[in-house]
Amino acid sequence: MELMTAGVTTREASVDDASWNVLGQTYVPKHRCDTSMSWHATFPDGTFVPHHIHTTQDEFVYVLTGELEAELDGAAPVKARPGDLVRLPQNVPHGIFNRSGQEATCLFWVSPTGNLWDLFVAIDSLADPVEVVRLSALHQVDFLPPPAQ
Repeated sequence: MELMTAGVTTREASVDDASWNVLGQTYVPKHRCDTSMSWHATFPDGTFVPHHIHTTQDEFVYVLTGELEAELDGAAPVKARPGDLVRLPQNVPHGIFNRSGQEATCLFWVSPTGNLWDLFVAIDSLADPVEVVRLSALHQVDFLPPPAQ
């Protein structure tokens, strides 16, 4: 079992010097252990994480700059602004969207870590959405069909 260590991860640092391009966003991992994982995310305007479900994890998004919209369990989008925390329990469908006209940054974390690190490594810079969906399902993250308009 990998336990969390005490310390400070500086602004410039990442776990294993990793940085991932995931669906147009930049993810920089800040800590990783068996019980949780966190990463800084930069969402350019117009990027999003499609609706999906984490079957084994709770997920959180703390907005640092800009504005994101969270679509939770089929409800209307909810705006999340700097200082807001989005709570995403396991098995609750959700998507995160930047429709603000400006870049947004946030801190994500999940508990437990599960297979998420391996998923991000597998889909880093992957442009084929069908392959992203396939690989995600192998790592306990299930993407959903787009909602009906």
